[in-house]
Amino acid sequence: MTERIVDSVAAEARLWSEDLGTLAEQSRRALLEIVRGPYLSGQRRPVLWAALIADEHAIRSRLHDLFLDLVIDRVDEFAFARKVRTTEIDAPSPMRTESLNFLDTAMLLVLRQLLLASPGESRVIVGQDEVYERLMVYRTGDEKTFRGNLNGAWGRMANRFRVIHVVEEDRAEISPVLKFILDHDRVRALTEQFQNLAEGATSAAPSEGEQ
Repeated sequence: MTERIVDSVAAEARLWSEDLGTLAEQSRRALLEIVRGPYLSGQRRPVLWAALIADEHAIRSRLHDLFLDLVIDRVDEFAFARKVRTTEIDAPSPMRTESLNFLDTAMLLVLRQLLLASPGESRVIVGQDEVYERLMVYRTGDEKTFRGNLNGAWGRMANRFRVIHVVEEDRAEISPVLKFILDHDRVRALTEQFQNLAEGATSAAPSEGEQ
């Protein structure tokens, strides 16, 4: 009897003739979105979010098969996968890592600071110039080239890492997922490094009146 019930459930979930999956279509799409990364947003993908919440246990189980854990923020409505954190086994790292250049990392830190500086806000929207101004301390070379590099980093924040969502030509909403992308220890270490770099750049610059 149990086998018949399982077969019946599998048949209902089947999407093509040789399909062995048991999740409903939207739950599979939600799982795929999470595995692809960087995260699933409930505000932007409400159908997939509803499927994730409805099938959370099954989706979490399939991620565990890949040594991945499911992180869900039900308040801001986003979810993402990360490597299982455990001391019981030596879990492999199944996730593809993204390489960050200097400005990418600095911009992530600035955006995270701006996000955390607005607790309780349902949406945190910042101007491009506001972010750029905070990064000008790291400028090397001429301003035009540096601004071009900033534009490249801003584009990667929106399109590759999806930590900002453009709302106007020069304004963007910061995704709350940024609170979780970098853990506290990593943020502290990076902040100290960037502060040292900024202080070094300031001290190296000629003072007023010097040529």
